[in-house]
Amino acid sequence: MDPKTSAGEVTVEERLRALFDLQKVVSEIDKIRTLRGELPLEVQDLEDEIEGLETRIANLDVEIKKLNDNILTKKNEIKDAGLLIKKYEAQQSNVRNNREYDSLTKEVEFQTLEIELCEKRIREFTAEMKIKTDQVNSSKQLLEERKSDLVAKKSELNEIVSETQVEEERLKNKSKEIEKQIDERLLAAFKRIRKNARNGLAVVTVARDACGGCFNKIPPQRQLDIQLRKKVIVCEYCGRILVDGEL
Repeated sequence: MDPKTSAGEVTVEERLRALFDLQKVVSEIDKIRTLRGELPLEVQDLEDEIEGLETRIANLDVEIKKLNDNILTKKNEIKDAGLLIKKYEAQQSNVRNNREYDSLTKEVEFQTLEIELCEKRIREFTAEMKIKTDQVNSSKQLLEERKSDLVAKKSELNEIVSETQVEEERLKNKSKEIEKQIDERLLAAFKRIRKNARNGLAVVTVARDACGGCFNKIPPQRQLDIQLRKKVIVCEYCGRILVDGEL
């Protein structure tokens, strides 16, 4: 790529200097974000866990209410069956033949079985309610612990953010100003390389005859081209833009 020297146009050296300056600024922003570490993710994870626990508790409360309603229904059925038994037993005193007596006896037996079945279902519902109530209590305890953790993590994050926010905003504004000096195609290439680079370095210097990004050796002729600042040169191994350390 030949340097532009026409009036009002930007030379390759000026482009390279702008890219190098931009790299230094965004690297400072990276350092600030590294200082925050995993705290933003930890806060998000805690918020998600709290939301999940609240949903779980709400669902369990609905299930417990349904079980309680089922118990009340079965108790009413037992009450109704008891009344029927008394009714049939009273009728047995006024039967006209054995067939009527046997029929009423079967009704009494049937209602007795219904009561036993209802009592069995009540025991099952009660046992299930106890399990779900225990789950609610343990979930509520865990929820309170996670809420406490969230408050601590948010406080820690807010403290770091408040300490670094002004500097980060200053650097962001500075990076935007530098970006205006770089043409769209070159800026897009810079962002693409930076995104794919492990350490966020898209522009690196040559140090000890090697690429400052991947540390592969740079041929002498290529090093000379880099020092001349007449072309935008990328590392043939990692694709990073190479600049002269004296730039």
